[in-house]
Amino acid sequence: MIYVDPKILARVNKWLTPFFDEKTQHEIKEMIAYDPEGLEDSFYKNLEFGTGGMRGIMGLGDNRINKYTLGKNTQGLSNYLKKQFQNQEIKVAIAYDCRHNSKEFAKVVSDVFSANGIKVFLFSELRPTPELSFAVKLLDCQAGIVLTASHNPPEYNGYKVYWEDGGQLVPPQDGEIITEINSLKYEEVKFEANENLIQFIDSEVDEAFAKASIENGTFNTSQEAKDNLKIVFTSLHGTSITMIPKVLEQAGYKNVSIVEAQAEPNGNFPTVKSPNPEEPAALKMALELAEEENADIVIGTDPDCDRLGVAVRNDKNEMVLLNGNQTMVLMTHFLLEQWQKAGKLNGKQFVASTIVSTPMVEKVAAHFNVKYMEGLTGFKWIAKMIKDHPELEFIGGGEESFGYLVGDFVRDKDAVTATLLACEIAAQKKHAGGSMFQYLNAIYSQFGNYREHLISVTKKGKKGAEEIAAIMKTLRENPFTEIAGSKVIRLDDVSKNQTTDFTKQETLSLNLPKSNVLIYYTEDGSKIAARPSGTEPKIKFYISVNTLEKDTFEEILQKKIDAIAAQLNIS
Repeated sequence: MIYVDPKILARVNKWLTPFFDEKTQHEIKEMIAYDPEGLEDSFYKNLEFGTGGMRGIMGLGDNRINKYTLGKNTQGLSNYLKKQFQNQEIKVAIAYDCRHNSKEFAKVVSDVFSANGIKVFLFSELRPTPELSFAVKLLDCQAGIVLTASHNPPEYNGYKVYWEDGGQLVPPQDGEIITEINSLKYEEVKFEANENLIQFIDSEVDEAFAKASIENGTFNTSQEAKDNLKIVFTSLHGTSITMIPKVLEQAGYKNVSIVEAQAEPNGNFPTVKSPNPEEPAALKMALELAEEENADIVIGTDPDCDRLGVAVRNDKNEMVLLNGNQTMVLMTHFLLEQWQKAGKLNGKQFVASTIVSTPMVEKVAAHFNVKYMEGLTGFKWIAKMIKDHPELEFIGGGEESFGYLVGDFVRDKDAVTATLLACEIAAQKKHAGGSMFQYLNAIYSQFGNYREHLISVTKKGKKGAEEIAAIMKTLRENPFTEIAGSKVIRLDDVSKNQTTDFTKQETLSLNLPKSNVLIYYTEDGSKIAARPSGTEPKIKFYISVNTLEKDTFEEILQKKIDAIAAQLNIS
């Protein structure tokens, strides 16, 4: 007889009642009989909201993405919206990506909202996530939903929630909504749609979004410079194909080659192991096309079009991939230069980044006398900065994980406008006789040679979550005093909202919400952060090193990164 934990079985039995359809009940009984390990992982907890909303494997159970977990979340959100916006017409915008079941899940979510008397604006076809953020504000909605799992493997899907400012949920709304959801029983979910409250949207929002993207992402680049730039673009089977080619063309970029084998949206992502532009293998086909056509720049976006990977030619005419920190530094420096040239910097602007990103952005901002703000991982915190500081203009901001936002017309990372901005930089630098790569090196020469390296360790399932917790516990209870031969001078434990300065022997509060992140700072300027992912079964180590050495800095920086990785026992 196969043993099933009684606590798990109690959760399972709730799904074997008449409220759940017969197919669901049958498949659960099959799991009980033949797959107790899978059953445990599917039911041992409820899916949680992380840095990017709720994301998980599709399937049956409380710990999976399915009609019932999405319905329960939407019912809870509906109840919360009706409490917060009493005596108002409540409106919600909904978009979805290319993933399996995304369109069907979007309709389920729309049905539940409409069943609760809430007006729904539903995109008729897949659209980029940043366009959903834009639509929330454009259509004067109180909330928005996008069905996506970003760059996760094909078996995943997810549910991102946006508030009326167009940004993702932040405290206190997130906690209050989670409480509302957890108080519900599945039987309380209203699945019967009121079709009169569901309105399909498409071209009118597309046109407004494209116009705003061009207004925010272009900077007086001559048509000659645009015509002289050869661009290769890949959507990696995702949503960006619906918007980026159109925006580039309307902005005057005609010399664009699209990787046709990856242009059709497909939730299987058949030509890549992972549709993640952070991984070099994802851009392999685009790089090959760039060599065939002698292109100047390659751009690839993830499935929901909020992240972008960029490759440019180096001084040897080889295509090299930029990491997220390098792209962020280039974009921030360029934006500040443009604002300065236009005489628009007056001390009332700011740029933003995150605690695990390169320290270079703060240095660049200081050079231009522009305020720098730093938040937790996730663009919802940058959106919150914009909301909390209406007295300041937001110029731009990014994070190491290949996301960037230009201006505040969108309140989430936006690969559409960031793609346009990357082309503006490349076109202007080429027209001036240089290159984007030379521009980056000039910034390093001015501010110091920084290199960042990310190591992600995957630990799946319940056992994996326990192993990740054990790693963080060890790093906290037995902290390093020295890393790669350099003395640790400061340790930030964001979970306790405190920073310890070992040189001054004092512990102070951090001005950040609590989060499961540890950051070590060493005497030689290195920065090492450890953070369990909020949306994937991974623990991530972010390494930043730097040197003022001008000649042998590449070798020096690589040795530092290797030594740090060795001490952390990761690679």
